[in-house]
Amino acid sequence: MTEPLLIWGAGAIGGTIGAHLARAGHAVIFVDNVVEHVAAIERHGLRIEGPIAQFDVKTPAYTPNRLSGSFARILLCVKAHHTEAAANALRPFLSSDGYVVSMQNGLNELVIASIVGWNRTIGAFVNFGADYLEPGVVLYGGRGAVVLGELDGKTTPRLTALHEEICDFEPEAIVTENIWGYLWGKLGYGTLLFATALTNDSIADALAIEEYADLYGALGREVMAVAEVEGVKPEGFNGFDPDAFTVGANPAQLARSIAAMVAHNRKSAKSHSGIWRDLAVRKRKTEIDAQIAIIAEIGEKHGRRSPLIRRLVALIHDIEDGRLGLERTNLGRLAEALAQVQASADVIFQRGPAR
Repeated sequence: MTEPLLIWGAGAIGGTIGAHLARAGHAVIFVDNVVEHVAAIERHGLRIEGPIAQFDVKTPAYTPNRLSGSFARILLCVKAHHTEAAANALRPFLSSDGYVVSMQNGLNELVIASIVGWNRTIGAFVNFGADYLEPGVVLYGGRGAVVLGELDGKTTPRLTALHEEICDFEPEAIVTENIWGYLWGKLGYGTLLFATALTNDSIADALAIEEYADLYGALGREVMAVAEVEGVKPEGFNGFDPDAFTVGANPAQLARSIAAMVAHNRKSAKSHSGIWRDLAVRKRKTEIDAQIAIIAEIGEKHGRRSPLIRRLVALIHDIEDGRLGLERTNLGRLAEALAQVQASADVIFQRGPAR
């Protein structure tokens, strides 16, 4: 048996991955800040529910203050805005030749690498559907892409070994030389998810609203424009086609990508995003600043404005702070910002050739 894999954050992502690996016979240890969640795992094990699999696993679980030892492999599975604190907390437990894998949304590898070191950080991209339901229980609602990659694009023995292990969770997981491309692709898709979370509609239902197809296209173009000036070639996955969200793309290509994303999400028992769940159910702050606002900040360093992203961030903050409710009219508010930008003839928002 290989040395234990430490899962830092046993919620939706970490709980799902860790439970499947433990069931497959891998040594897994969970760490989580939620005392009730850790206690439930210690008493009864972690339960996975949903249409894909239902099972329980018994595996060690600790709060950070109770953890001891040194670990060569740590999967970081916390929300993006908790990355810095979590990376600092786990650093004393990382062995001198160990590494941390960012199983998160956003560009958290940059934060992790600044704390534990570039050569001790591995990138990852995940798009499966999962939710933390209650202490000791996680919903695995739908399969999705899982991609691993070294930050410098090399294929290393440690990456190959990790990939082999992760395949016991997702058999179609892949290794890439362009992990940054997948991370930026997920930022494009994630921006659309934040837009759908402005409403009470499911992801699929919100994306399927034809009235807002141009809005979704414009949001994606802002992200792809920043990726371009960063020198990154975004990668597609699960229906998201980066090329459909570029200036000059044919509207039919955009329509096909949106339809494919709708179809992918209709297959999942996780109907709403984790963003929506944070707003509507858990009543807590989302990852909007650490995951999405950073896109605008990076773009502005290159002289590239992202007015729609800025407006989306403001709308999410309004919901977090109770100034707005979850409703479709919020998409209308975002569309008004698009109309203002189009009226100013901003090149990012030029539409593609007519159908």
